[in-house]
Amino acid sequence: MRKYLHVINVGLQNNLQYRFNYLTRTLFSFIPLFAMLSLWRTIYSGNETSGGHAGFSQSQMIFYYLLVAVVDVFTAVNEDDWQIAADIREGNISQFLLKPLDYLWYRLCLFISGRIAFVAMAVVPLGVFIFFYRENFQLPASGLAFGIFLVSLVLTALLQFLISYAMAMLAFWLLEISTLIFILYAFEYIASGHLFPLDLLPAGVKQVLFFTPFPYQLYFPIEVYLGRATGAGLWQGLAAQCFWVLAAYAFARFMWRQGIKKYSAFGG
Repeated sequence: MRKYLHVINVGLQNNLQYRFNYLTRTLFSFIPLFAMLSLWRTIYSGNETSGGHAGFSQSQMIFYYLLVAVVDVFTAVNEDDWQIAADIREGNISQFLLKPLDYLWYRLCLFISGRIAFVAMAVVPLGVFIFFYRENFQLPASGLAFGIFLVSLVLTALLQFLISYAMAMLAFWLLEISTLIFILYAFEYIASGHLFPLDLLPAGVKQVLFFTPFPYQLYFPIEVYLGRATGAGLWQGLAAQCFWVLAAYAFARFMWRQGIKKYSAFGG
């Protein structure tokens, strides 16, 4: 356990060397967010009393996107998949075959340190941005909802990381995986609720998506915070999110084992 805490500590020191990059990335991320909020304000203009869109009032829709930004800050994978793929291509993983250090846990520790550093840099500008939209701010639906939201947030981060890790394992077989990763992220951007709330989709499409891990990468924790997931649906959703985390972990382990067999066979 101590060795992994050391990895987190070293990762924090390395990440904080790039704090200006983190700050710049946070500030530039507000540009598409501001554009999306402006778009929805235009859509809702003069239409506030009509019941909103998919049950969202203008204020609720704006706050939805603010929550998207918050969840992203705590859970998004930035460059971990590219770094893992580079480790494989350049042969850097050979050292992990000789040392008592599990590569998945090593990368998870680096992911955690990266999130801590990013949150430290993003909290002030994000707080200022939310302050400018404070009239749309909403408290959690209940204390229970907030507690489950925090649990779901951790599960979301794990799911994001494990899927990225598993995708990066493709570097054992493919020289260039960027196209596949971009395709996955493009689909995830829509299917997870980044682009718009999944409530705007036809009911059948939304139900189908909930048989995939994508809604649990962002939409579900927001739904919990807003109190839109309640009763049996809340616990079923949390159970499904736990299932996808375990499934992603098992798949990541499987991809590593298969990849290492190929790597060793070629004298890696």
